[in-house]
Amino acid sequence: MLRSKFWQAFFAIGPIAMLFLGMIAYFIFLFFIFSNMDDFNHSSGNYSAHLILGNLSIFLIFIFLAVLISFGSLVFYIVHAANNPNLRENNMLLVWILLFIFANGIGQLIYWIIEIVNKRDKEIIPG
Repeated sequence: MLRSKFWQAFFAIGPIAMLFLGMIAYFIFLFFIFSNMDDFNHSSGNYSAHLILGNLSIFLIFIFLAVLISFGSLVFYIVHAANNPNLRENNMLLVWILLFIFANGIGQLIYWIIEIVNKRDKEIIPG
């Protein structure tokens, strides 16, 4: 799984994509709430509370999914960096792991671009 190009790309791009999708979903939610403000004030019963909380629960599920993908990305790339022999030779393992922790999301994307994609073509395949 660590050498799979799909999982490497998914865990590198996934957290940042979820961040942008989450921001778009949040603004759509706010636009929906503000555009229907008059309907909420004139409706009887708990129609407005039910509608708002129903949409909020969908948004919270999306946030929970984004946190899971971000945490999975963090674990995946820490394990990948620990198994990368090039990082042990240059003593860069600690630097990358600290970058993963303190710049979560963008750190994995930078690692994927620098250490995986750029060095993929330079690997010598015995044959």
